[in-house]
Amino acid sequence: MGKELEWKLAVPSAGILDRILQDPVVCALAAEPIRRLHMQSAYYDTPDRRLAARNFTVRRRMENETSVVCVKAPLPGEPNLRVRGEWETESEDLAAALPALVSRGAPALVQELQDRLICVCRADFVRRAVLLRFPDGSACELACDLGALLGQTERMELCELELELKQGPETATATLCGRLMTRYGLRMQRLSKYARAKSLA
Repeated sequence: MGKELEWKLAVPSAGILDRILQDPVVCALAAEPIRRLHMQSAYYDTPDRRLAARNFTVRRRMENETSVVCVKAPLPGEPNLRVRGEWETESEDLAAALPALVSRGAPALVQELQDRLICVCRADFVRRAVLLRFPDGSACELACDLGALLGQTERMELCELELELKQGPETATATLCGRLMTRYGLRMQRLSKYARAKSLA
């Protein structure tokens, strides 16, 4: 199991995403070239939304040509609400992936309900991502996402930045987050892609 700790920021325009990737501080911290991924996500729940009621997420995402199934869920006793449990595996088949993820610690309910799961919403976007390494030894991934969230009939434009802690303390990543918010007029996005997509008709 991985722990996911991320800062999600709403970005006013695609042009500002470009400027962030070219920011001198970001470029100085970059530990690799920028990676480009076409992400196509499908989110699953029961018709009566039993997983959403528990803040569980079941997602199958194509990352370029690779299919990844992921389960996210709150961690019992974790005081930081931004921290969630995250389990994922490469798989073309949701039904095969869920038992494997449960065996690694994902909530058993997702396997119990797998025969009732339907696709409730989707996301389709291009991600440009780069790993940043800080002088204190910590690291985060900076990801710029541009595309759309999709309900059954409605569509919402997506333009956002994510900073996900990969190792070490969160202080340097949080400081960078604050700097980017101030410099580029960003605001904190409190809702996940899934939460926004499932609100669409």
